[in-house]
Amino acid sequence: MIRPAAPTIHLDTSFLIRALDPSSDESVRLLGWLRDRRALAVSTLAWGEFLCGPLGDEDRALALRLVQRRIALGTAEAAEAARLFNHGGRRRRSFADCVIAATAVLDGAELATSDPRDFDRLRDAGVKLAG
Repeated sequence: MIRPAAPTIHLDTSFLIRALDPSSDESVRLLGWLRDRRALAVSTLAWGEFLCGPLGDEDRALALRLVQRRIALGTAEAAEAARLFNHGGRRRRSFADCVIAATAVLDGAELATSDPRDFDRLRDAGVKLAG
């Protein structure tokens, strides 16, 4: 019997930053997903936030090796982000989170975050948080 592939895991900025600390819970979760051969991705918005640092060359190189798929914001992602923003109550400073979530939703992926409260209000709109 062939098992269907597990959904891709999209990493948000906070998760990616913390996952590079080997003593963090995020690092443990990430290593588990890698052992399970889960595909990893990141939106280019989260990637840009990550690159704002501070981070060293080694951190940047490691992140590039771990997350090889970076998904750009296009028209579909922008429309989905607007839908999520409106659904979530149009909260100030939440649009970036909506863009990151929209990218995961359209990719059929789960979203890994260190701040699940930022996305709780979007769960019933299709956002699936990684366990």
